[in-house]
Amino acid sequence: MSLPVIARPDTVLPDVARDAIGSSVAPASGVRFVNAMTVDVEDYFQVSAFDAAVPRSSWESRESRVCANTARLLDLFAEADVKGTFFVLGWVADRFPALIRRIVDAGHELASHGYEHRLVYAQSRAEFRADLRSARVALEQAGGGPVLGYRAPSFSIVRDSLWALDVLIEEGYLYDASIYPIRHDRYGIPEWSRSVHRVERPGGTIWELPGSTLRVGATNLPVGGGGYFRLLPYAWTHFGIARLNASRQPAIFYLHPWEIDPKQPRIAAGRLSTFRHYRNLEHTEPRLRRLLREFPFGRVSDVLAGAALRGPEPLAVAGGRAVRNY
Repeated sequence: MSLPVIARPDTVLPDVARDAIGSSVAPASGVRFVNAMTVDVEDYFQVSAFDAAVPRSSWESRESRVCANTARLLDLFAEADVKGTFFVLGWVADRFPALIRRIVDAGHELASHGYEHRLVYAQSRAEFRADLRSARVALEQAGGGPVLGYRAPSFSIVRDSLWALDVLIEEGYLYDASIYPIRHDRYGIPEWSRSVHRVERPGGTIWELPGSTLRVGATNLPVGGGGYFRLLPYAWTHFGIARLNASRQPAIFYLHPWEIDPKQPRIAAGRLSTFRHYRNLEHTEPRLRRLLREFPFGRVSDVLAGAALRGPEPLAVAGGRAVRNY
């Protein structure tokens, strides 16, 4: 399979698109450089690693902690005067619409994380489209505005599911943040472009915000948050974001509300999943506070406005060559 053409970020987002996303973008001369602060809003029992241990039929009966944990993140962001983008499950929006209103009322950007946290590559096109539409209905009803951004559960747009970009374009989405250019046992396209870019598909274009990495030799190493923020020393994340920012590249940082909740109920799972999920939960909040002090953060729409307004740039490279058709 060939990878799609990667286009230069050489056009300003249309005013109507920026307004729809919910951004208050300043004129070109006043755009502030920021990294993207993104939150994947799901409960602790909804992570993909627990799919075998936690059937979806049991979700309703489990203790939910998503509202309290997300509220805690909202408070932290308010203290730091940071606006971010919240990729929310439609399942959460249907059950906790007041949480969605609080996110929107605080000035954050609302985007989709799908409805039931199903891996894209485990779905057909029709199933993915149905999940996408269900999530959008739930989010727009709760949030009161259009939802035009998407992140797949567990970064599950991979080589075999790039067709999902076509569906997103057909459904009117403006950006995606589902591709991680690393090697991982569950996700990743290691040769994908590492920078914010537009992807050209037969039916149109869509902005892609890949998970942030540093290139070390022939390998991309993750610096974008989540488990990497918890499992690796804080100094690695700081070093990675600083390196990206030094080259005027924004970092795309992500985390989950359950990652600041060390007292969450324990779920019996495999050794690797248990390690990845529970390791260093008690360190996430203090590390996040430090990160918010040390780097500028904003919404995805703020990052896209900066990418568009910087004008033509060289095509992103992967593996030492321009990313066009692989």
